[in-house]
Amino acid sequence: MDRKRTWTVYALRAGISGGLLTFLIVQGPNLDASKLLPDWNRWTPFWLFGAFALMALSLVLGALRWRQVTEALRLDVPLRGVLSHFIAGQFVSNVMPTTIGGDVLRVTRLGSDTGKHPAAFASVIFERLSGWLVLPMFTFVGLALNPPLGRLGATSATAITLACVTLGTFGALLYVVGHNATGRWLAGRTGVARYINAMHLALDALRAQPRAAVRLLAASVVYQLSVLLAVGCATEAMGIDEVGFTALLAFFPAVLMLQVLPLGIGGLGVREASLVFFLTAIGAPEEQAFSLGLLIGLLILLCSLPGLPAVLLGNRLFGRRRIPASPPESDEDRTEALV
Repeated sequence: MDRKRTWTVYALRAGISGGLLTFLIVQGPNLDASKLLPDWNRWTPFWLFGAFALMALSLVLGALRWRQVTEALRLDVPLRGVLSHFIAGQFVSNVMPTTIGGDVLRVTRLGSDTGKHPAAFASVIFERLSGWLVLPMFTFVGLALNPPLGRLGATSATAITLACVTLGTFGALLYVVGHNATGRWLAGRTGVARYINAMHLALDALRAQPRAAVRLLAASVVYQLSVLLAVGCATEAMGIDEVGFTALLAFFPAVLMLQVLPLGIGGLGVREASLVFFLTAIGAPEEQAFSLGLLIGLLILLCSLPGLPAVLLGNRLFGRRRIPASPPESDEDRTEALV
């Protein structure tokens, strides 16, 4: 994508973010400005600090989740390198139009570290896919723990539909990528097919290491739970008494699924609109739901700032030298180079 087109897309998505935020403000003529700020009391600083600390912790846990995949695929990179690339990707994701930019950076830098770009691509894909399994699980657990949340009409239907579509897409993708016919068709191919083949081989590697797959799932649960707890602390700081933990468990995964769509910048606007849609259905004031989205966005941005040095210094941050990729000489070597 050339620079002019990049800036055009950026401007378009900035316009979408701005438009959604403006609509949420304008469409509420009786908006109570006093509810846009946290309900300040002696506990508010502690809730805010807790939200910040847990959101920062989630970055480390996210890197550890990615580490489970890199180890299973035998990508020789130290944990400090994985952490550096992960926080750099998070920084880029929160200043670029979509989250994809951060993933591209991670693939590029991990590939430079290991000389195995297709395997680096597969590691990021499977790290992301683990969330496609865990987030819908959270939604169903929240609805099971609090059955009335499943009887909120369009709100409940939207959360359930998103969870089912995500799980269905997850299952279909794994079936296609992992099918033996897919592997036979992709074997020995070059170009883009080489990266898809890396996903096929990566899935085979995870199948052969069930403990690694379980560790990945557990790491994903802990990572997403830390994000959820951070949002819970932010909710307490805002004084939104109507929203309990089970409500966040049921509906916030849907917010996370929606905000990764290629709309807006870093989920801005989409996140706030989604929170207003879901939380007002359980009695939360629209202003507080809107402000909660802004607070979450601010926390994410602040916690992503340590990624700036990692973006600027790249592979030099921890003195890691790049390993040049060498072309495989046999089918066995080719498989090793991919996974």
